Amino acid sequence: MSRSTPIATCLVTLLSSLMLVAPLSGCSGAKKRASLTIAERLAKARGDTTPGGQARELAKIARLQFKSGDKTGAGITLAEARKTIRTDADPTVFGPRLVDIATTYAILGEKKPAREAADRAMVLADTMTDAVAQTDLLAKVGVVYGSRETGLGDATKAKETLAKAAAIASGDQVTERFRPQALAAVALGYANANLAADATPVIEKLETLAASLTDLRPKAEALAAAANVYAKSGAQDKAAALLVEAAKAARQIDSSANKAYALIAVGNAANVAGDKKAAAALAAEAEKTTGKIADPEQQKDALQDVRALQAAIKK
Repeated sequence: MSRSTPIATCLVTLLSSLMLVAPLSGCSGAKKRASLTIAERLAKARGDTTPGGQARELAKIARLQFKSGDKTGAGITLAEARKTIRTDADPTVFGPRLVDIATTYAILGEKKPAREAADRAMVLADTMTDAVAQTDLLAKVGVVYGSRETGLGDATKAKETLAKAAAIASGDQVTERFRPQALAAVALGYANANLAADATPVIEKLETLAASLTDLRPKAEALAAAANVYAKSGAQDKAAALLVEAAKAARQIDSSANKAYALIAVGNAANVAGDKKAAAALAAEAEKTTGKIADPEQQKDALQDVRALQAAIKK
């Protein structure tokens, strides 16, 4: 995944795995296409040859199993997902997959394997040479450690991990061009780890950078990340003001892919701020924009993020 991938994608990717894609139906009374059974999904996942594909799909299936009441089956599927990740795995590809697995274990209430997967992701993060990707992974692991909803609720470990991510994002390892992206990842990490009050130094840097940015996508995403943290810390007026700026920047983007991802980031922040009407409007815009993305795989990924946002809005 390139550095242009939005930071907000981390969270929406985890939420999207909670969805079961609805069967398609045709017009004029055409029959609905039957959804795949768990066995069929497992067979398809095991045949996935893309890097990290098996782990990603197996984690999604485990969530479906748990949602349907099969916790034992979910645990077995997650164990299989863990075995697909070798000790010498590429951290950029498999670090996020370990986060998926850890989060799913936490949702199942299986704290020990959840922590083991998170700890292993930390080990992979330490081997990364790309500082921006390293910051992103550390921020995601910080959420696993800290979140009380989808993680371990370990504030101490989360603070330690996020502080490490913040130091890298603010240091010489990250160029000024990519600093907003790195800081936005850390800000979202603090927000989603129930540590919004600890994000003040990061938010101050992020707002300062956002004000000077002329590149519209990182500007929109930086403002959205800052708004997300303000909303979770109770500063609703500040969050609302930043969301107006973020939405304005996102709508001015020419590239369909960049515009779609920026709109998704702002939509997620609006939803966190409690403005579901604005979030739904942004999701609709993002969905329309996604249809204009030329690359099929990128279009598929963006649409998945849109669906995750729409599902979050309905909660």
